[in-house]
Amino acid sequence: MSIALIIIFGVILFSAGVGIFAGRNVKMDLENWTVGGRKFGILLIWLLMAGEIYTTFTFLGASGWAYSKGAPAFYILIYGALAYTISFFILPVIWRIGKRHRLHTQPDFFVTLYRSRSLGILVAVIGVFSIIPYLQLQLAGLGFIVEVASNGAITSNVAILISFVLTCAFVFTSGIKGAAWVAVIKDILMIAAVFIVGFGVPSIYFGGFGKMMGALMEKMPDHLVFPGSTPNMDTLWVMSTILLTAMGFYMWPHIYGSVFSAKSDKILKRNAIIMPFYQIPIFLIFMVGFTALLVIPGLENGDLAFLDLVNKTYPAWFMGFVGAAGAVTAMVPAAILVLFASTLVAKNIYQAGFKPQASDESVLRLSRIMVAVIMGVSLFFALKYPNELVPLLILGYDGVCQFFPGTVLGLTWRKVTKQGVFCGILVGVGSVIFFIASGNDPFLGINAGFVGLVLNAAVTVLVSLLTQNKAGKD
Repeated sequence: MSIALIIIFGVILFSAGVGIFAGRNVKMDLENWTVGGRKFGILLIWLLMAGEIYTTFTFLGASGWAYSKGAPAFYILIYGALAYTISFFILPVIWRIGKRHRLHTQPDFFVTLYRSRSLGILVAVIGVFSIIPYLQLQLAGLGFIVEVASNGAITSNVAILISFVLTCAFVFTSGIKGAAWVAVIKDILMIAAVFIVGFGVPSIYFGGFGKMMGALMEKMPDHLVFPGSTPNMDTLWVMSTILLTAMGFYMWPHIYGSVFSAKSDKILKRNAIIMPFYQIPIFLIFMVGFTALLVIPGLENGDLAFLDLVNKTYPAWFMGFVGAAGAVTAMVPAAILVLFASTLVAKNIYQAGFKPQASDESVLRLSRIMVAVIMGVSLFFALKYPNELVPLLILGYDGVCQFFPGTVLGLTWRKVTKQGVFCGILVGVGSVIFFIASGNDPFLGINAGFVGLVLNAAVTVLVSLLTQNKAGKD
């Protein structure tokens, strides 16, 4: 395993070095820290957004659900395609507003659209709390990957701590530009690993996809029809979760920062056209999960199906390559997530809520401090309360999708008001918390986050109609 360890930590250190180097000769002000000077072209935007979207969840969560739950996992393959269609229409408009008003964050967008500082603070608070489970997912996934890839020579906690330090270092020095540069390395490694394993293991064990699927249908026919190997994830849950995640896909706070970093709105339209190519690796990941179910049944943790099958099938050096790819696949989204969570705290909570006269320099300084604080909080949860990866992702989506009605109605309906959006978000988030805390997720077979989203939209429209003459500023 020494070869595997050398490859894993060599790639991690090299990637961190590239991220730190990216900030060389760049005056790191708030503009460059958050949106890279608004100079990213189609290639960097494509890789950056893919870096944010295709994470350790791609390696572990998707294959884990294919392994342990079966048919309900197919929602993962569907919602991305719907989200890219939505992005083609709304992201260019968001970019134009951001360019015109020199916006840096998602709450900036809501403040500009609705002339409401309190709404911006609410969006920032919910954004930060939604990002933390997503960040926890990256850290926990990275720990799984390195521990399995090193055959236990490096424990999960040690791997998480090392990556925590390196990720903080290149975010602190280079901001979003560092994450974009490391995303190039991440995508090359991830796609290579997924294609080799995705095509390889079904062929090695069964002679191809068709024979593997035939064996699965013969041995476990119920696994590939709803609700699969679950008690309650039937058609209603799958359809509501697809809609929830498709609408929440581009509502993450860090996505807005990436949108604002583009050179033009045309780049975002082109990005929407080419992003569906990234759904191909997801399909291959499913094939790995299904193959693992037949070859190594009975795993206690389905999230390790991909890694355990690779470990069983390939030599140690290749396991090191996969471990390295998985580690960098965690570091890129972790970097972007913590960058924007820290910026939300400094700019949209501290400055907007407590010290409006604070300069951009002091906001940047506090943002850098908050990088370590937020990473530390996520680190604590990743070490103390590890959980299934897909539920962590869905939990984050339950929060950020509540921004969808306010975003879309703000761009398309003149009668929407800040009061309507504020109340809608509160009702949506509050109902999701209630359903989850009371053990009612799914609710009547429907994803609780989607129920919250429907209530959110209804309240937003109703309150907006009742507050037409009370717009004003706050």
